[in-house]
Amino acid sequence: MIRNDALDRLPVRHAVPELLAALAERGTAVLSAPPGTGKTTLVPLALAGLIGDGPARRVLVAEPRRMAVRSAARRMAWLLGEEVGGAVGFSVRGERRTGPATRVEVVTTGILLQRLQRDPELAGVDVVLLDECHERHLDADTAMAFLVDVRATLRPELRLVAASATSDAEAWARLLTVLDGGGPAPIVWSEGEGHGYAVRFAAPPAGIRPAHGTWVDPALLRHVASTVRLALERHEGDVLCFLPGTGEIARTAGLLDGVDAEVLQLHGRAPAAVQDAVLRGAGPDGRRRVVLSTSVAESSLTVPGVRIVVDSGLAREPRTDHARGLGSLATVPVSTAAATQRAGRSGREEFGTVYRCWAEAEDGTRARFPSPEIGIADLADFALRAACWGDPTAEGLALLDAPPAGAMAAARTVLGSIGAVDAAGRATDRGVRMSRLGLHPRLGRALLDGAPEVGARRAAEVVALIGEEPPREYGDDLVAAWRSARQGSDGYGARWRAEVRRLERSAGEALGGGAAASGKEGDDAVAGLVTALAFPERVARAREQGGYLMVSGSGARLAEGSRLRSSPWLAVAVADRTARDATARVRLAAVVDEATAYRAAGHLRSTGEEVHWEDGDVVARSVDRLGAVELTVRPLGAGAEPALVREALLDGLRREGLGLLRWRREAGELRERLAFLHRELGAPWPDVSDGALVGRAGEWLEPELSRAVRRADLGRIDAGEALRRLLPWASGEAVRLDELAPERIEVPSGSRIRVEYGGERPVLAVKLQEMFGLAETPRVAGVPVLVHLLSPAGRPAAVTADLASFWRDGYRAVRAELRGRYPKHPWPEDPSAAMPTRHTSARLRGER
Repeated sequence: MIRNDALDRLPVRHAVPELLAALAERGTAVLSAPPGTGKTTLVPLALAGLIGDGPARRVLVAEPRRMAVRSAARRMAWLLGEEVGGAVGFSVRGERRTGPATRVEVVTTGILLQRLQRDPELAGVDVVLLDECHERHLDADTAMAFLVDVRATLRPELRLVAASATSDAEAWARLLTVLDGGGPAPIVWSEGEGHGYAVRFAAPPAGIRPAHGTWVDPALLRHVASTVRLALERHEGDVLCFLPGTGEIARTAGLLDGVDAEVLQLHGRAPAAVQDAVLRGAGPDGRRRVVLSTSVAESSLTVPGVRIVVDSGLAREPRTDHARGLGSLATVPVSTAAATQRAGRSGREEFGTVYRCWAEAEDGTRARFPSPEIGIADLADFALRAACWGDPTAEGLALLDAPPAGAMAAARTVLGSIGAVDAAGRATDRGVRMSRLGLHPRLGRALLDGAPEVGARRAAEVVALIGEEPPREYGDDLVAAWRSARQGSDGYGARWRAEVRRLERSAGEALGGGAAASGKEGDDAVAGLVTALAFPERVARAREQGGYLMVSGSGARLAEGSRLRSSPWLAVAVADRTARDATARVRLAAVVDEATAYRAAGHLRSTGEEVHWEDGDVVARSVDRLGAVELTVRPLGAGAEPALVREALLDGLRREGLGLLRWRREAGELRERLAFLHRELGAPWPDVSDGALVGRAGEWLEPELSRAVRRADLGRIDAGEALRRLLPWASGEAVRLDELAPERIEVPSGSRIRVEYGGERPVLAVKLQEMFGLAETPRVAGVPVLVHLLSPAGRPAAVTADLASFWRDGYRAVRAELRGRYPKHPWPEDPSAAMPTRHTSARLRGER
């Protein structure tokens, strides 16, 4: 019996007629409905004609998470008064509950992508509703792009709905442009916010340190736990507390020890029994509950009994080091959209209360939406799907955000190395088989290539183990974790066994049954081979100074006390590196022998000459390497390739500067003169900065540079002689060097005084008496020199760039100060008309 009373309480019911009309007229629509209004449960039933008087249709509802899929299906079945598997069913990886009468099927976005790639027309499906678009998961964005393409090319009658509580509705409407040229898809707005909620800000105490990597300040967790206790005291109902990860959930659970409530831990890896218990509500004893959850409970879930939400304000996002092939998680402030979704969980059944564990002043500084996963994730899987779809560059796909070029290039490199795409980026037959396995391409490669050697079953077991990282308590030894999973009765073990069965079937189908193997290989050999096939860049060799070096070039370290620490080679299955870490942390790895390492990463093996600047000199050697790992090294001595030696020497000049050359005083002065002329006159006078000189090394350091083989040879190159090769000889201007920037200037006394060109302006340092009678300041290349007038003892007395002004205004003060100190020297009243001299007054009279 349909529960009309429950359906009538859902505010979205008022928007259903407008949504149905929009789909009938335009074929696409965006549904924007606040949390708790029923968009995930009532709308699909109406679209399928299971409630109301609409025609019978088959509807696919795509959700981002398996937990949300099961919850939505159960809720819809309950509203119809049925069990799951009847009119409403669901499909997740490894589990499907549907029947001949199923009209609404809830699936993960991953399952939807698999179906689209097997059957792009989605035969028999009338409507697809993509729920929770605001979360911007990569699978959801990809699925929508493919569906838009399907409508445009294969099935214009297929109806599409993008639904979210907090999404940028206008952007999705533009993406779902109506095929008839009618412009963006219509937006249907649903009023109401469930039962509503009140927001209270619970700012943490001062001194909380910002999260980085996966580290969260324990003081913040203590504050969150205190807020949960406060909420339990002040309000009725259960508490749903959002935390960034499983580690924070476990620590907060410990901080809540002794609280008068049942504390449950909810996350994607929680046992199915725990997930079901959370979604069923309180037990028969009616004891209050505190549900500590990751973001899995943000959307599409109603947790019965919850009246209070405590939001830590943090979320986890993936980060990828494409150059190293390493992933990590970053703890970031939760976006405004996600915070709204979290808050909405409190008002699903009646008016609720939300405690936000941050200052109200910070609320407006948060990002509006979560970071689109396409901009921060590993794109190998996406790139393979796009290639199989026929658009290797993804430029023709309807995406809200284009994939970053660098990430796509890295993804195509990975796909090419495992044979999934050809040189043009098109999917190969092997790549198509990989894409249908429901695995990351790396894991698909390990399954397809490992199964014929170790058997489909054992290959599937290892791939399932590294595809979903086992609990940390299993340890970092992959073989030990494998044995624990085989024997385990926990939730992970159950999921692992189900995935093994699926992968074993998939391997058999992909290989046509050709996955028989002797089975004689030990677990270590099997685990090492399969892991190395999946992650050849993570094959790692022990370093003499401790730790490991991966083929990718990343350093790696094992935890203290790890049983793997004595292994000369490892195949690393799981590793991460935060922005503050110099090396990666190995979470899960298997021992491999040298032969397996060479085989798995053979495409990265190379032998050749390596000549570079290292520790202040040229190092030339022949190296056999596996990526960054040096296998054998042999010094080359004088037999190195001259072009490589020359480039190494230039690198040395770039790093350590032109001081490696021999610079006499005359050479430095010539460089300063040339720099002055280039600055004041420009071409054809050369730029003699370090960068410019290194860039033109072939013009002024040859032939000496090509004859040099080591640092000492650079030190024998006369920089002054070499610099003269850059003078503008061809234009004839070179002969004017001494005219435009003379080394010395003759002053009125007859002395030839050296000009210093090292500063911003040329400087002439000369005794004051030698400049008597000169009214105009000397110039070089039209620029007045800066005259440093010295006392008879050669000490600074005055500085001027205008002698006439100095004689008129400044000289009297200098004369008054110095003539008593130097009475033997002339200090005339009018220096502009006096006789210049290098001598004392007595000698000057004798000369006269």
